[in-house]
Amino acid sequence: MPLVGHDGLMSARVRAPELRGRGWLNTGGQQLTLADLRGKITIADFWTFCCINCLHVLDELRPIEEKYADVLVVIGVHSPKFEHEKDPDALAAAVERYGVQHPVLDDPELDMWQQYAARAWPTLAVIDPEGYVVATMAGEGHAEGLVRLIDDLIATHEAKGTLHRGDGPYVPPAEPRTTLRFPGKAVTLPDGGLLVSDSARHRVVELADDGETVVRAIGTGSRGRADGAADAATFSEPQGLCLLPSHVAEVAGYHLVVADTVNHLLRGVRLNTGEVVTVAGTGRQWRSTVDDHPHDALSIDLSSPWDLAWYDDQVIVAMAGIHQLWWFDPIKRTAGMYAGTTVEALRDGPLTEAWLAQPSGLSVSADGARLWIADSETSAIRYVENGTMGTVVGQGLFDFGHVDGPAAQALLQHPLGVCALPDGSVLIADTYNGAVRRYDPATDLVSTVAAGLGEPSDLVLTPDGAVLVVESAAHRVTRLAPGALSAAGAQTVDGPRHRTERKPTDLAAGEVVLDVVFTPAPGQKLDETYGPSTRLVVSASPPELLVEGAGTGTELSRRLVVDGSVPGGVLQVTAQAATCDADVEHAACHLTRQDWGVPVRVVADGTARLPLVLRGLDAG
Repeated sequence: MPLVGHDGLMSARVRAPELRGRGWLNTGGQQLTLADLRGKITIADFWTFCCINCLHVLDELRPIEEKYADVLVVIGVHSPKFEHEKDPDALAAAVERYGVQHPVLDDPELDMWQQYAARAWPTLAVIDPEGYVVATMAGEGHAEGLVRLIDDLIATHEAKGTLHRGDGPYVPPAEPRTTLRFPGKAVTLPDGGLLVSDSARHRVVELADDGETVVRAIGTGSRGRADGAADAATFSEPQGLCLLPSHVAEVAGYHLVVADTVNHLLRGVRLNTGEVVTVAGTGRQWRSTVDDHPHDALSIDLSSPWDLAWYDDQVIVAMAGIHQLWWFDPIKRTAGMYAGTTVEALRDGPLTEAWLAQPSGLSVSADGARLWIADSETSAIRYVENGTMGTVVGQGLFDFGHVDGPAAQALLQHPLGVCALPDGSVLIADTYNGAVRRYDPATDLVSTVAAGLGEPSDLVLTPDGAVLVVESAAHRVTRLAPGALSAAGAQTVDGPRHRTERKPTDLAAGEVVLDVVFTPAPGQKLDETYGPSTRLVVSASPPELLVEGAGTGTELSRRLVVDGSVPGGVLQVTAQAATCDADVEHAACHLTRQDWGVPVRVVADGTARLPLVLRGLDAG
């Protein structure tokens, strides 16, 4: 039974569907039911571990879970996009990797996703203590609204006697013991050795030449955002590392830039002392717009910086959280937008018009002319050269697999790293295929040079010409076997081809009304202080699907004209709404944002209205 009515709002007094799946994590083996949650406020968080927006929501929920620990239970419902994410071992690893401290239901066939009428990752469904769904929220940025709603539910159900306080069902897993824990990225040091972002332990580790012996750690190992000495500074799931050229480091006052991903910061490290300083970002997550003009680096918001590279005399930042590349100048201490529009999709062209999808790996060609990009959500390898973005491998958000051969037909699965080689070819950390792949521009062919790896997330070329692989899920750095890069060592794999299949929406040809439903949270109102409070961006793949209606506007309702000669495709919709606290002095401002990729079929009896719920409340 669908939970969203014709107007996009919650139907009155809708019973939450029972929670069923393949298994549970973080419950000590208990199989939870809604009856076990009766008396508690429950948030069902529909997520998939590849999705940066889902990771943002995990971070938004942490303080809410702590504040309301005796009345609130968060249930992560893992409804996967990629084939690899259906692997229960991979899910268990991801739950640990991202510090998920609530029960997680494994929903590999998206049964719960469909029962709760989710259309996008992430989606939150709020269930009251009596077992009724009272709100749905798509996307991120709902923390303030959730707090207000929870407060209202507490007051209502304490008065009714239906709220039961006490501990929840979360059972923490055993603490693992390995030298590294889910390392993310690495960089070689000029005098030998290696720096690795030890992401799940929230620190940067220096390893000796053997790639195993720990020389020192920078950071306490606890999640935080404190500057200071190596044994006092803290990070939160750091990823990318970039050594500055010596002449730049001398002026900047630090040698290494760290993408402090979950803190939404860039940090500088003085390698002679290990001291850490914040060099870019406010610590707030980006929620608005930014132009390509220089901004003071410490006054601008960032969003999940994932990797870094020195290119075009500046640090280029893979800003995974908003599907863009940014630049950072360590000498002028400024930053700004470099490429992408924040629309999550695959489109080449001039840098300011290109579309990316969670760029997560960067590497510069030996001659410095080309910046290679691992664009993870489109399973693509892309590049920047002469002010333009191009794609060599990758077909879009929903096509992936393990297929070698001509680049136009080759398929990857959520790559997180790239490494440019001196001969002009590029190695690919094909993360969800557990493989290292190689693209050779001279032949325009893709091959497999290593397989059976544990979620490789980065590749590093050493001064002596060896290649090191950061095997994130194996918690180690390994050396690519000698001869793997030779013609004799390469393989041509014709493996599985996958396409993310979600139930398509049947649309009528001709006029269709797209309605993004947004209800401000209790105590909030739409905010026009800095211009229009809402923004809607619509495109289609293929573009021919829409005769009219593509583009950007300020209304959350849009008239579309669908071409009846096109059998179907994907509608790409981005919506955001700015709100502020109502009728209070010094009102706080909030931005809610979501990207949808809605698969559609064009049929004679299809609907002429497509509602998407950005935030819907109980209408009863």
